[in-house]
Amino acid sequence: MGTGQKRNKLVVPQAGQAMYNFKNEMANEIGVANQIQGGYWGHISSRDCGAVGGQMVKRMIEAYEQSLSGNTQF
Repeated sequence: MGTGQKRNKLVVPQAGQAMYNFKNEMANEIGVANQIQGGYWGHISSRDCGAVGGQMVKRMIEAYEQSLSGNTQF
C-alpha cells in the first residue's frame, strides 16, 4: 500500500514518529529490518509483516500490564 493510500489514523497524531520508530525496532528484532528500503515495506512478506505487528501488540500489552501492576518500568 502506497503512502497516499494509508487509511489507519493514530488516535494521538503526535505519536506518529514514536510508532514509526517502534515498528522499525520490532522489525529489527524479528530480523526483517534489513529488507526495508527507505521506509518501503513492499518487499517483506505478509507473514513477516504480521510478525512485526504481533510483536508490537505483545509489547504494548506487556507495558500496559506493567502499568496496571504499578511497575512503570518499560
